[in-house]
Amino acid sequence: MHEITEKNLSSETWTKKLKAYFSRYEGAIIAYSGGVDSALLAYVAHLAFGKNMLAALADSPSLSRREYGHALAFTQAHDIPLQIIHTQEMQNPHYAANQGNRCYHCKKALFEKIEEMRMQPGNPLSDSPWPVFYGVNLDDLGDYRPGIQAAEEASILAPYVDLKMDKIAIRNVCTFFGLDVADKPAMPCMASRIAYGQEVSGEKLKQVEAAEAFLSDLGFQVLRVRHHGDTARIEIMPEDFGLAMQQRETISQKLHDLGFLYVTLDLDGFKSGSLNAALEEK
Repeated sequence: MHEITEKNLSSETWTKKLKAYFSRYEGAIIAYSGGVDSALLAYVAHLAFGKNMLAALADSPSLSRREYGHALAFTQAHDIPLQIIHTQEMQNPHYAANQGNRCYHCKKALFEKIEEMRMQPGNPLSDSPWPVFYGVNLDDLGDYRPGIQAAEEASILAPYVDLKMDKIAIRNVCTFFGLDVADKPAMPCMASRIAYGQEVSGEKLKQVEAAEAFLSDLGFQVLRVRHHGDTARIEIMPEDFGLAMQQRETISQKLHDLGFLYVTLDLDGFKSGSLNAALEEK
């Protein structure tokens, strides 16, 4: 007989709270990225509503093809209804300018496209009262997240914040369900790698995507390649510095081939949202 541990009991409790949260509604549209937060929302919403839900995946040049593939695979594995939305935020000059509010314009574009999809003639969602949910969690409130403002303006619901769920609780529930995203590292969009004040372009996004895919294939699981114009600043976990030194020439040559003039290793190691330090100074 399976022993109910304290950890499992906590996960069961969170699961019940999530299901109870969704029970107030008739269906759901999930702003889905394939990351652990939105993947769990989509999974639980599917448990609650069956086919009366939809995961809306925003596709654009800022979403790596590897992450795009992971997002598709998760919905296919769990039979979750999926709609791919082409958000076209790159066409917005405010987004491309990459000032401190880039994420605001990105999320705003997504939520506007979801509403456009809902209002298309003949779309079964046009007459549905299904609200839109997204995966911001309690930990995110302590970070700089301008996308939260866009969500509030569009009246997007945030179950994890309402229930006071943090990232650990979310990962524990994923483990409880046996979801393969439970240990998936956070992977924000490719544009988050480009230093503020430097224009977001398709070429830069491709450089970052190719560099990170290369490093991932070398065995680095947690990493970022920050784009500072002609300089690539590599962030990895300090315990992986030895592997980086073993592969130094290979890494350097590859990133030079991708167009970077200088290739650096950040001795502070990986830090989520490290580019926000420039905004804090300003």
